[in-house]
Amino acid sequence: MRIRLSCLFLFLGLALSGCGYNTLQSTDEQIKASWAEVLNQYQRRADLVPNLVNTVKGFAAQEQAVLLGVTNARSKVGSMQVTPELINDDKAFAKFQAAQGELSSALSRLLVISENYPQLKSDANFRDLQAQLEGTENRITVARNRYIKAVQEFNITVRSFPTNLTSMIFGFKVKPSFSVENEKEIARPPTVDFGGSSQTSPVKK
Repeated sequence: MRIRLSCLFLFLGLALSGCGYNTLQSTDEQIKASWAEVLNQYQRRADLVPNLVNTVKGFAAQEQAVLLGVTNARSKVGSMQVTPELINDDKAFAKFQAAQGELSSALSRLLVISENYPQLKSDANFRDLQAQLEGTENRITVARNRYIKAVQEFNITVRSFPTNLTSMIFGFKVKPSFSVENEKEIARPPTVDFGGSSQTSPVKK
């Protein structure tokens, strides 16, 4: 009996392996790891916002609309419930992407107004925060690219024959990814011209 069971499990294991089950599992795990890094970098950016807003406010308190826009955008991002299931839900993923895009736009506007305040641009704390933000935006781009590639590999496996049959049996479905248009936008980190050479470090893809 034990020999029969062992042979059965061995047969099932070989059959599942041949049908792409192991590939589906490994690529799914890669997506989870890549997504965790995306969230980590987005959180890093969100953590910079309060200090950045307060620093700008100290030199440009009259820019209430822009400052409020950044604060509200960060609040919207923070209020979202980012569960592991989010990457399996097209609508939830789209809302997450839109919220992060709104924060990116708000931060860009905040940095643009600094051009009108020489004292702010020369403030050491602001320069440090701006550099940290720029570095974080670059890391976000790298993390997003890795996620996009992981999702692409997984989705191809899910749609291809015969692994599409295995996908249907075990409930694997295509996962949402970042749009190309949004990827191009985020690949341009917000920068400020401090009167010297550009602080932007190109992102290598």
